[in-house]
Amino acid sequence: MELAHSLLLNEEASNQLGDVQKAEFVFEWLRYLEKLLLATNRDDVREKQKALVEQLLSLLSSSPGPPTRKLLAQNLAILYSIGDTFSVYETIDKCNDLIRSKDDSPSYLPTKLAAVVCLGSLYKKLGRILANGFTDTVGNILKAVKSAESQGRYEIMLSLQSILTGLGAAAAPCHRDVYKAARSCLTDRSMAVRCAAAKCLLELQNEAIFMWSTDLDSVATLCFKSFEGSNYDVRISVSKLLGTVLAKAVIAKHPGGAASRQSTRRVSLEEVLELLGAGFLRGSSGFLRASGDMLKGSSSVSRDVRVGVTQAYVVFVSTLGGAWLEKNLAVFLSHILSLVSQSNPKATQTQIDAVCCRRCVSFILRATIGGLLGEKAQIAAAKDICQAIWKLKKVMDAVLSDGNLETRLSSTDVAASQHMLVCALQELGNLIHSLGTTAAPLLQDSSTGLLDSVISVVLHPSISVRLAAAWCLHCIAVALPSYLTPLLDRCLERLTTLKSSPEAVTGFSFAVAALLGAVTHCPLGIPHGKGKIIMTLAEDLLCSAAQNSRLSLQRTQAGWLLISALMTLGPAVVSHHLPRVLLLWKCVFPVSPKDLETERSRGDSFTWQVTLEGRAGALCAVKSFISHCGDLLTEEVIQRLLPPLPCAVDLLTQLSSILKTYGSSLKTPSVVYRQRLYELLILLPPETYKGNLCAILKEVAAELTAPDSQVAASACLLPALCHPDDLLILSPLLQETDHRFIEEQLLFGNGIACGSLEYDPYSIYEKDVEGDSVPKPLPPALSVISSASKLFGVVCANVDEAQRVLILDQLLNSIKHTKGARQQTVQLHVVSAISNLLKYVAGSKQSLGPEVRRLVLTLVLGALESPNPLLRCAAAEAWARLAQVVDDGAFTAGLAQVSFDKLKSARDVVTRTGHSLALGSLHRYLGGIGPQHLSSCIGVLYTLSQDSTSPDVQTWALHSLSLTIDSAGALYHVHVESTLSLIVMLLLNVPPTHAQVHQSLGRCLNALITTLGPELQGNNTSVSALRTSCLLGCAVMQDHPGCLVQAQAISCLQQLHMFAPRHVNLSSLVSCLCVNLCSPYLLLRRAVLACLRQLVQREAAEVSEHAVMLARDNRDNNPAADTNLREVGLEGALLALLDRETDGSLCQDIRETLHHMLTSMAVEKLSLWLKLCKDVLAASADFTAVTCVDTMQEEEGDRGDDASVLTRGDDKPHPFSNPRWGTRVFAADCVCRIISQCENANSAHFDIALAQEMKKSDSRNDFLVLHLADLIRMAFMAATDHSDQLRLSGLDTLLVVIRRFADIAEPEFPGHVILEQYQANVGAALRPAFTSETPPDITAKACQVCSAWIASGVVSDLGDLRRVHQLLVSSLMKIQAGKEALSQLYNESASTMEVLAVLKAWAEVYIIAVQRHKNHKQTLKTTINSEDSVRSGSASAAGLLDLVCTDLATLSRLWLAALQDFALLTLPAEFASQLPVEGGAFYTAETSKSATPHYHNSWALILHAAALWLTSTGFADPDEGGANLSRPVTPTSMCQGSSSSGPAVKSPEDVYTDRFHLILGISVEFLCSLRSDATLESITSCLQALQALLDAPWPRSRVGSDQDLGIELLNVLHRVILTRESPAIQLASLEVVRQIICAAQEHVKEKRRSAEVDDGASEKETVPEFGEGKDTGGLVPGKSLVFATLELCVCILVRQLPELNPKLTSGPRDKASKPKTLSEEGSRLVAAALVILAELPAVCSPEGSVSVLPTILYLAIGVLRETAVKLPGGQLSSTVTASLHALKGILTSPMARAEKSHEAWTSLLQSALATVLDCWSPVDGAHQELDEISLLTAITVFILSTSPEVTAVPCLQNRCIEKFKAALESKDSVVQMKTCQLLHSIFQYPKPAISYPYIYSLASSIVEKLQEMDRRRPGDAAELQLCQEGIKLLEALVTVADEEHRAQLVACLLPILISFLLDENALGSATSVTRSLHDFALQTLMQIGPRYSSVFKNVMASSPALKARLEAAVKGNQESVRVDPSSKQAKNLGRNSSIQLKTSFL
Repeated sequence: MELAHSLLLNEEASNQLGDVQKAEFVFEWLRYLEKLLLATNRDDVREKQKALVEQLLSLLSSSPGPPTRKLLAQNLAILYSIGDTFSVYETIDKCNDLIRSKDDSPSYLPTKLAAVVCLGSLYKKLGRILANGFTDTVGNILKAVKSAESQGRYEIMLSLQSILTGLGAAAAPCHRDVYKAARSCLTDRSMAVRCAAAKCLLELQNEAIFMWSTDLDSVATLCFKSFEGSNYDVRISVSKLLGTVLAKAVIAKHPGGAASRQSTRRVSLEEVLELLGAGFLRGSSGFLRASGDMLKGSSSVSRDVRVGVTQAYVVFVSTLGGAWLEKNLAVFLSHILSLVSQSNPKATQTQIDAVCCRRCVSFILRATIGGLLGEKAQIAAAKDICQAIWKLKKVMDAVLSDGNLETRLSSTDVAASQHMLVCALQELGNLIHSLGTTAAPLLQDSSTGLLDSVISVVLHPSISVRLAAAWCLHCIAVALPSYLTPLLDRCLERLTTLKSSPEAVTGFSFAVAALLGAVTHCPLGIPHGKGKIIMTLAEDLLCSAAQNSRLSLQRTQAGWLLISALMTLGPAVVSHHLPRVLLLWKCVFPVSPKDLETERSRGDSFTWQVTLEGRAGALCAVKSFISHCGDLLTEEVIQRLLPPLPCAVDLLTQLSSILKTYGSSLKTPSVVYRQRLYELLILLPPETYKGNLCAILKEVAAELTAPDSQVAASACLLPALCHPDDLLILSPLLQETDHRFIEEQLLFGNGIACGSLEYDPYSIYEKDVEGDSVPKPLPPALSVISSASKLFGVVCANVDEAQRVLILDQLLNSIKHTKGARQQTVQLHVVSAISNLLKYVAGSKQSLGPEVRRLVLTLVLGALESPNPLLRCAAAEAWARLAQVVDDGAFTAGLAQVSFDKLKSARDVVTRTGHSLALGSLHRYLGGIGPQHLSSCIGVLYTLSQDSTSPDVQTWALHSLSLTIDSAGALYHVHVESTLSLIVMLLLNVPPTHAQVHQSLGRCLNALITTLGPELQGNNTSVSALRTSCLLGCAVMQDHPGCLVQAQAISCLQQLHMFAPRHVNLSSLVSCLCVNLCSPYLLLRRAVLACLRQLVQREAAEVSEHAVMLARDNRDNNPAADTNLREVGLEGALLALLDRETDGSLCQDIRETLHHMLTSMAVEKLSLWLKLCKDVLAASADFTAVTCVDTMQEEEGDRGDDASVLTRGDDKPHPFSNPRWGTRVFAADCVCRIISQCENANSAHFDIALAQEMKKSDSRNDFLVLHLADLIRMAFMAATDHSDQLRLSGLDTLLVVIRRFADIAEPEFPGHVILEQYQANVGAALRPAFTSETPPDITAKACQVCSAWIASGVVSDLGDLRRVHQLLVSSLMKIQAGKEALSQLYNESASTMEVLAVLKAWAEVYIIAVQRHKNHKQTLKTTINSEDSVRSGSASAAGLLDLVCTDLATLSRLWLAALQDFALLTLPAEFASQLPVEGGAFYTAETSKSATPHYHNSWALILHAAALWLTSTGFADPDEGGANLSRPVTPTSMCQGSSSSGPAVKSPEDVYTDRFHLILGISVEFLCSLRSDATLESITSCLQALQALLDAPWPRSRVGSDQDLGIELLNVLHRVILTRESPAIQLASLEVVRQIICAAQEHVKEKRRSAEVDDGASEKETVPEFGEGKDTGGLVPGKSLVFATLELCVCILVRQLPELNPKLTSGPRDKASKPKTLSEEGSRLVAAALVILAELPAVCSPEGSVSVLPTILYLAIGVLRETAVKLPGGQLSSTVTASLHALKGILTSPMARAEKSHEAWTSLLQSALATVLDCWSPVDGAHQELDEISLLTAITVFILSTSPEVTAVPCLQNRCIEKFKAALESKDSVVQMKTCQLLHSIFQYPKPAISYPYIYSLASSIVEKLQEMDRRRPGDAAELQLCQEGIKLLEALVTVADEEHRAQLVACLLPILISFLLDENALGSATSVTRSLHDFALQTLMQIGPRYSSVFKNVMASSPALKARLEAAVKGNQESVRVDPSSKQAKNLGRNSSIQLKTSFL
């Protein structure tokens, strides 16, 4: 293929190839040439032009295939447009000659077609350059149309379209001729030709004025004719043509003066609508204006015309646009509704017609009002619809109130207005449903009276209207949950009062059922008590049904409907009413068969009708119960459900005889009864009706073959049984399209109605399957067959073999004995039943006997050759399922052989298609049949797929081939090349008119790419050849005009991109995707988005770049699609698409694509993303302003409004003019995602100073913090919107912003934060959420934001803080009012949620207030008035606590009540009986299940707050009297004053105990069984609550005195530490452990003290030992607090320092590891553990302390050894410091001195010291990394903290002295300096026994050191410090020494000091180090001189040199002070003057 990449065709290479390869080679060359020509220099092209033209023309004559001819034509056109145009006329003549040729042979056809295509392409590209001779060309082409076959006509139409495009207005002379030709082609028998003609005419109308003026009527008639017998593509194309022409006619401004006006009359909107209406109502039968003719004409309009016209309506309005529609809405609405009004009885003469017309009308309204208008305009539209409903109601009232009975009964008005009402109500429902809570102003507007109007038509005489009204109420309730309860109450009240009106009973029962169905969509629910009211009412209706025969039918139906709907509320509600329902169920059927017999003999047709209705209702109620309350189906309940079943089945068997007896009026009720019974039986397990299986089977079989079921509704039964992939290809009508809602009716054929609500009122409460559209149950006659065939599968699989054979035989015979259409119907029913049987058997892993197999095979084989394609499809599926069930290789091979034989012999299309699909299905279900069959199967399918006489056979065979490739997997590799060349060959040769063949080819290519998989990345020649072929195939499909073929191309490229991304040209793929983003074909849009979603996961940035580039380049070609792309990029285009799109899966894909793009690009393109979100959200701000005004405006104001809408349209369009609330919610969520993306990026996003600095350095930098104002604005706009969902998202966003930005300081105003300036916005965003009508979920979220805002500390001023605090106070007032006062609109659990949210918010604020107060106290103690402490200044810290304290008395009671509720709700199920009957403080018993999650959400903070409060009151409760303490105060009892009715008063001690156990119990229960979903916050809060609790003395004494409690707590904490890695949690746990140990210590101390007091001092020795270990010193695991603590501490230490584990390090010590530095958190954990260890000895008795001491010492010294890392400046690491503190704590423990333990302690401490000393011993120099300073400090701690007998042992003492000596000799001056410091403390130690040995050994070396220093001056700061420390040390020695030795020491010290002084000359040039030393020496001298003046004088006298030096120094010092009174000296002035005074004593 590389050879094809040249400017001229490499002919010798192409001539060596075979035909197929040659075609491929040429196509590849043409593809390459197209790109090359555009990129090549013009002169180079001209050079080779002649040769190129010759090559291209020779290709033209060589019969090129369709894609090749298209490319060839494009290349010719490009060549001429770039190069010279001299020879272009020759080329045109050549093409014309080819077209004129008389050769009609098929082999010549491709050349002719290629010539036609070339002409089109040349004229399109070169346009008016060729205007001279175009008339001949057009004439020639038009002449050719007459004799051309369909492909020719197709190409000619497209070619004419191109010519018209190129020439524009210049083509006027030919317009009429083209119009004539296109007219005839528009009604061509080939559908592709019709589409092409429509495109040609669409192009023509741009210039040909006559089409939308004088010839408008005939164009319309023509289009209506074209719709007849059309397919979906034709309807799309022709409706586009018709809609566009009519729109043009309405808005056209005609040129010229008065004269020309007469000739082209202006067409009014009314006329155009009338034209369309005529097509809708009368089809294409010509416009017979006279009504007489219309009445004579009996033929009904065919459905495809009606559907086509419906689509044309939508195109018409869409072309004119939303603004136009807004202006003309009233006219449009009344016209559309009139299509189903009484003035057009033809449209609605039968029920079936009426249903179909209503669907069309609904579709038009949905697509225009629902699709084109923004929210504001939709509200106006809803008002218009409301007006229409009122008008219709008035008409009806007039008719009904007419006294004359005759006119009342014959009133067609009622019947006729019903359809208008149904359409109006459904659209109103849909509108409100889509508006959601933004529709609130509409319902509040009293002038519209929307609810009244809907409720008033609930009483309409027509059942369809009553159902539509009920459904409309359902939509209102789903959209606005706050209306659900009031509507329910209103309907129940009407139902009760109007019980005697049949219309009211059915109407309002429908309404109640519909509203109950809405409850599942409203998370806040309805009050629990409503269930009881409805149940009572239903019982009442059922019981009173018999009292009045006029109402019995309606009451029965209503009663059961209410019960069925009640079941949807779920187990929580139903469980209370179940016994009554079961009783009613039992009573509705006779008890025994005997009773049934007697029943049959009584009654008449009416009573039977009532009976059947009642029983069907009861069956439906039970079915509803089973499907919605599965949890309640216990064994016992099932046993109670079963008894009536046999009787129900008996009645089923007798229905036919009852029908004979009582006439056909029972026909419908009996069908409904059968269907209900079948549906119930399908749900029940077959075991439950074992005894009746045979009877049921017979009935079902009879049902399926019944002689009266004339309807063959293959479209209802079969799609469910076929594979969805097969349906797509084989039945184009079943494809999912945007028009599915109306296209569905064409599936069913003319005799069958499509689904509608009146066919099954019971479906009104079911969950709607397809979003917001009305449920569409099928007519009972159809649905009963579908249920019967499902049930057949279940029952037949559960009877015995003989029974199965019998019944299948019977079915086979019934097919044989019928004829014609009837036979087809029966066959259809039987095959669907068999399919269900096989499906069930396969699913339940059963098997079939040989005889059954034979029968099934015969049945299925017959269907495989049925003329109905759907039936063939289902049969192929059943064929394969049979093989799957039998699961035997030989049997499968036999089946395959049958198909092979048939395919070899048969020539008819039906057999060949059926059996080829059967082969594919076999492969699909059995994963390949084995290699030998694979080859023969592929061979057969290859042959069939090349059968060009029948596109159907090709389609099915190729589809089957794709299934084979899919399932064969690796086995297929041998066949890949041959298959690929076959596919490419077909792609290059199959005519474009056979799109379905191309689709199947696409499926095959896709399967092949999947089979090759990652191998496609390879580089060897065979792989690259395969890859090139795949890409070539994709290119052919991308150029195909069919949208679904393009979708296949995109999914193939998607696969290729996944396996070989380098080889897919991303820019061309992205451009293809962008162009098709707005395709009218749903499947193409889905393919585009699926592909985009995959691409952006890997390379979002590249995709985005390519899209923007494409939009820039494409500016001329296709401006409409790209305006969005140019302005807002691909991201914005996707957001706009999300706003328009209604298909669920597509929207999901768009969201995911945007999420992926956001994740990878939000940080780089921050401004773009934020602007997008802001633009979308800004619309909500406009809307809010608008709706408020709108409701107040009068009629006159509206006109001005409209004008403004239009004028605004002239400006640049806003990319998001009216985004829906769903899109706005998505945008708000995106803002939160953007913030979280920035968290993981640069820290400058959250640091304003850094961000501004980086922005200055590079203006392209962009940081989130710079957009804070936008973030706040967006959150504010969302939080104050009309839409509740958006408000929640807005509050969420606000919360994220507060949490993320609260700590960022404002650089311009130190001490303030940047969020402070947005206080007003935050307050304004929160305020609306606290109004009384706000739903509880929003209030709850707002409380969370309030507490976060207060807790964030942004606002320091109390006045400002009060505003937000006031909101919380108001909500506290609200919840204090108790259960009764809370909103009755929602379920009780909603008020639980609100109460707990408020309490949680207060808890958070209180916790923060207490913390700040604490911190504030500490800062006051340390009194550092830095900026921070000023900011959180005294006012705020104390003030916030004061603010909370005012409500603390109330809050504390509520908190404790909430905690008590939580404790009750978390009890295990077995204690359920102990729970209070009426529920808790904030939940009711019935809603406990739904309330529990809310408690789980908020208990932790409440627990922490309650614990803090209890601590602060010290467990005393000043506010409450004893009475109120006694029980937890529920809000209900709070309102009732003193609780005198309460139980006996408890003592304060009992109250404390209860509260203590409540807090402790909840904490321990939670921490014991930590669930994986427990949040860190909850665990932390829980631990902090325990800390707070143990801060108070009373609880500490409880924990201290109850050892078991302490141990349990420790074990729980140990578990927390083991299971949670978070350091914060582990630290908090350790803090609690420390407090427990302290409590135990206090307890032991207290006991010892009281024992001493009791026993007196005399009997000291008999005092019992307190503390653990008693007299023996034994610690029992599990019973010992100390042991539990040790376990826990060891766990922490070993985790951080595994080397401490003796098991790990049991080898010799020389393997010791280097010491290591721990992380900051690790160090803190180790330090905390050591603190606890040091406290342990104090909890033990002396003997016990001896037991634990070795462990504690081992751990403390271990930490020292493992973490003694050298740090700069001689600092000690934090762990070392901790271990030294711990050692000090242990060494100074009183136990070391207690008489019983003294000896043991001493020896253990000596060993410990020896261990520390051993740390030095450098075994092979291994441990020299240890920090000497740390070890020396440890030794010093030992020396200073223990009694002398420990360290004064000579061996130890000598080693210690050696270590110090060595350290003083160290090379490191820091070590020396630190050693001096340590010795300083030892020398000063008061016990001479300890300090003297050190002084004797080390003093001399220090003096030497200093003298040496004198000789070489200190060079750096470390040495300087060493000097200073040495001097201090000598000073200390002087102080310690005895009188007689002191003089010697001073005499020794003075010369050293004086030697450090400098004279005045030296002072000037001194370095800072020597200068400092000089100052220090001088100062020391000044202190020593006066103290030892005699010695001083002696020394001075004896050494004049010293004296002189001293004087010079003093003098120099004074000089320097005088000269340089600058920085340092200025500070020292005071000091220097004192020096001056003191030196005068010399």
